[in-house]
Amino acid sequence: MNLRSPAFAILFAVSLIAAAGNMALQSVLPSIGRAFELRDSLVSGAFAISALMWTLASPWWARLSDRLGRKKVIMIGFGGFIVSMTGFGVATTAGLEGWLAAGVAFALMALARTVYGVFGSASPIAAQAYVADRTTAEQRTQAMSMLASAQGLGTVIGPTLAPLFVLPFIGLAGPMYAFAAMGAVVLLVVWRSLPSGDVVRVPSPSGRRDDAGKGLWKDPRVRDYLLFGLLVTGAQAVNISVLGFHIIDEMAAVGTPVGEAQPFIALAMFAGAIATLLAQWGLIPLLKLQPRDLMRWGAALALLGNVMSIASPGYYGVVIGYAVVSMGVGFARPGFTAGSSLSVNAQEQGAVAGLMMSLAGISFLAPPVIGVMLYEVSEPAPFIANALLLAGATTLCFVSTGLRSGPPDLPDREETPAPDTPPASQPGPEGNR
Repeated sequence: MNLRSPAFAILFAVSLIAAAGNMALQSVLPSIGRAFELRDSLVSGAFAISALMWTLASPWWARLSDRLGRKKVIMIGFGGFIVSMTGFGVATTAGLEGWLAAGVAFALMALARTVYGVFGSASPIAAQAYVADRTTAEQRTQAMSMLASAQGLGTVIGPTLAPLFVLPFIGLAGPMYAFAAMGAVVLLVVWRSLPSGDVVRVPSPSGRRDDAGKGLWKDPRVRDYLLFGLLVTGAQAVNISVLGFHIIDEMAAVGTPVGEAQPFIALAMFAGAIATLLAQWGLIPLLKLQPRDLMRWGAALALLGNVMSIASPGYYGVVIGYAVVSMGVGFARPGFTAGSSLSVNAQEQGAVAGLMMSLAGISFLAPPVIGVMLYEVSEPAPFIANALLLAGATTLCFVSTGLRSGPPDLPDREETPAPDTPPASQPGPEGNR
């Protein structure tokens, strides 16, 4: 797949809008929670069910993308994103306008988020597998990095645009309506213009295509990539969940009301997103880093960022520390994603994509709740916990044989990317669309 092709641009847009919408929601969620007069830990805990559903659904979507084709699963997942964002916005409006009690409105918000938990992992899993199907081993790391950078760009766009959509007649629900509308436009483009993602699979010995990748989570080829990814994404989830509350409190200490803290939260998220893009758009292509190096540098930088947050409290210390953490994750995520993809064969790409995506759900189960609870006890506590997690991830890069040596030598791997459209003799279920 040519990274400048229309197909890759569409996949980039799917990841971009989903990430932007989620980060816009994340940026206004602390203000919504404070407006509803809910405990910070309750706001984080209410969304654990969404993360659980994401974790449980991810392997299923991976298998379904092998059967139905990548494009159909992308559309199903992105449709779930649109429904979830719309429902979340309606529930937020109902609570803020007093149409429903705050507790009832927040329960509906959690329900809408659960819809995203069920369907949200489908699009990124299918998109990652789509790219893996159509790139050679030599292209894989750069392609995965570019696809991951869509999420980084989304974290710039989401928090930056969120304050602009907080309008008098819709208030804090505005960003959800806006990104649901953008998602609808992108979904139409996917339906009309994305070539079918179907690939011809070699049947497993049992004759069942679902056998490919079964039990892959305990396979030595990918097991340590999963553990590394879990440590890094868990720490990142804590940083993201604590950030908004931390900034609200830091600004309150200098007399800024809660309702006026949103631009400061957006600025901090913007700084983190720029740092991520600097890593993924600038440093990774320039330095031509391979998965092993990306993971080492990524975990070490994320560790440094959390140490900075401990040593330099205050608004600017929070922003700089978060930016360094984000740069580290910007290195680490394409590292363990591409490394795991390069460690398995072509028939297992959908399965390994599902496993990697399930990390996003697992990382938002307990870590954010624990992180916010630690923050309620002591301001530096969540960053100390993160430092321990990331120290473990950094150590794993050197003690694990698989991570220390990296995936098999790229030139020796026998992989042929699938063509951009199914052969005429074997049309996909979506025909020529």
